[in-house]
This record gives sequence, C-alpha cells and structure tokens, in this order.
Amino acid sequence: MTWTQFAVAVGGGFVAGGINTLAGNGSAITLTILTEVLGLSPNVANGTNRIGVFTQSAAASRAFWKYGMLDLHRDGRYIALITMGAIFGVWTATQVSNAQFRSVFSWLMVLMLIVILANPKRWLRPTEMHRRPPMWMAVPLFLALGFYGGFIQMGMGVFFLAVMVLGARYSLMDANAIKAFVIALYTIIVIAIFHTRGLIDWRVGVVMAIGQTAGGWLTATYASQWPRANVWAHRLLVIMVLLAVAKLFGLIG
Repeated sequence: MTWTQFAVAVGGGFVAGGINTLAGNGSAITLTILTEVLGLSPNVANGTNRIGVFTQSAAASRAFWKYGMLDLHRDGRYIALITMGAIFGVWTATQVSNAQFRSVFSWLMVLMLIVILANPKRWLRPTEMHRRPPMWMAVPLFLALGFYGGFIQMGMGVFFLAVMVLGARYSLMDANAIKAFVIALYTIIVIAIFHTRGLIDWRVGVVMAIGQTAGGWLTATYASQWPRANVWAHRLLVIMVLLAVAKLFGLIG
C-alpha cells in the first residue's frame, strides 16, 4: 500500500464513519476505495469492510451510551432478532455472485428513496414507545433487517433507520444509537464467518478502520449533544440515498 493509498483509505474511512453513524450508506465510500483504489475483489471488499464497520459502530455505541441515548433493556428484543437474521445473511453473502451482490443493493436503494421522500415529517418525530409494533410484525421485520445487514451491509444504516423510525416509532437519533450497537454486535459474528471463508484482507481492513473509528466516535459524541441532530441526520440521509440512486442510473461516476 502506497502512502497515497493509505491517506485515501484513512480519510475516506473517516468520512464514511461519520456518515454511517448519523445516517447510513457510508459503506458506498469504503467499498469503492477497497475495490477501485486498493484493488480488492467485490466479495473480499465486502468482508474486509466489516472490520471498520465493527470498530466505528463500537466507538459510536460507546459515545451514545455515555450521553444516555442507548437503552439496552428497552431495545433487547430487537437487537436479538436482527442478530439472528444477520447470521443467515452473511452465509448467503458467501454463496452469491458479485453481479447478484450489486444488483440487490441497487434496486433496494431506489425503493428506499421513495420511502424517505414520502411524508418526511415522519422522520422528525420523537420516540413513541407506546406505539411499538406487535410481535407478529416485529419478528419477520427485524429478522429481514438483520439478514440484509449480514448479506450486504452497504445501505444497512438506511434500511435500519427506516424500520426503527417508521416501524418501531423511534426518533431518528435514538434509532441511530441502537443501530450503532446492534451493527457492532452482529458484525463480530459476520467477521468470523467471512474470515473462515478467506474473504477478509486484515492488513487493508485495519488501515480503513483507523479512519472509520475516528469518524464514528466523533460524530456520535457531537450528535448526542446537538438539539437539531434529528433534522440534520434526515437531511444527510436524503443526500446519501439520492447519491446512491444517481450512481445507479449513471448520472454520476
């Protein structure tokens, strides 16, 4: 790895760590760096990217917990369901082709753009714990969410926020706090599975993780204390999904 590649990896990781903590889809940046700058194959990049995803999520979780935004007792059943789904998702990710990997993400982003832009006020309301979804709805919903995160990870933050805000009635920032913790939790399992399949480049992954960890921790620390964090998190979410869809249709390189 050259010094230029090192700087791009750490700098891009820092930006991605911040984006993933406040909104989602920061892995679009890290996966691009891993494949286009560092030369990894898409499937190896998918596995290698999980190292930084774990470290940034763990660092962000610590910051959210420190400032009282993470309640593990309240959110335990959702965390368990998502983790179980992730185990099945990562197994699937090791079985499919690179073309299938890209196709699934692309079309799901189109769907997510429609969801985000329809009635945006829903994304800015406070947490409403008295309006949790019934278990018959929550079980398949959160298992599917975990499956997607284990399968691809790219865009997981976007889909997680949609389920937690629109389905479970959390505020956007409370949902971000849970997102950071649950992604850190199941990514430990995901890393172990990818490693046994030989789909992780640890040297490259650790370098990327330096920037991702710093970005995740700093963003969570400041967002936890910022009254307008919900508003800006929603704006960033819209921007990231718009960029993903624009790339899908070849409007940007």
